Amino acid sequence: MRPDEITEVLTRPLSQEMLDRDLARLAYVARDGTPRNVPIGFTWNGSEIVMCTATNAPKLLALRVNPMVALTVDTEVHPPKILLIRGRAELDVVDGIPQEYLESSGTYEMTPEQRVEWEAGVHSLYESMVRIVVTPTWAKLIDFETTLPSAVEELIRRRDERQNA
Repeated sequence: MRPDEITEVLTRPLSQEMLDRDLARLAYVARDGTPRNVPIGFTWNGSEIVMCTATNAPKLLALRVNPMVALTVDTEVHPPKILLIRGRAELDVVDGIPQEYLESSGTYEMTPEQRVEWEAGVHSLYESMVRIVVTPTWAKLIDFETTLPSAVEELIRRRDERQNA
C-alpha cells in the first residue's frame, strides 16, 4: 500500500475517531511460532501508533525476533466500526513512564482523585517501560456502510455478475 493511500484511510473522520480510542488489539507471532492477540492501550501521534509495556513483557522477546504486527481498533456496537493497521514495531526502552502511557488511559472514567492515585501507583511500579512504535504500512477502515471486508466485497461482486449474466 502506498503512503498516500494509507494517509487517505487514516485521515478519514471515522478513522480519526477510532484513533482517539484507548484500546487496540495487538497481534504478533510469539517465539514458539503461534499467534498472539492482546489488548493494549495506545495513542496516535498523527503518524504512529504508540503503545507502552513493561520491560519484562513476553511480547517484547517475540517482537525483537519478528517485529511485524497487526492492530485492530473497533467498536462494540452493531454494525461494528473497524480500523485495521499493519506495520513494523520499533522498540524504545525509556526511563520512567512515557507520556504516551499516561495519555493512553486518558478517557477511562476516573475521578480526579482516582487519576492521581492511579498515576502514583504507576510511578511506583515501573522504573522504566518500553515504547512500541508502529508506523502504518497498510490500513483499512470497515464501517459496513461505505466499506466492507474484502471477502464480502468479492461475494457482492460475484452475486452481481450472476444476476447480470
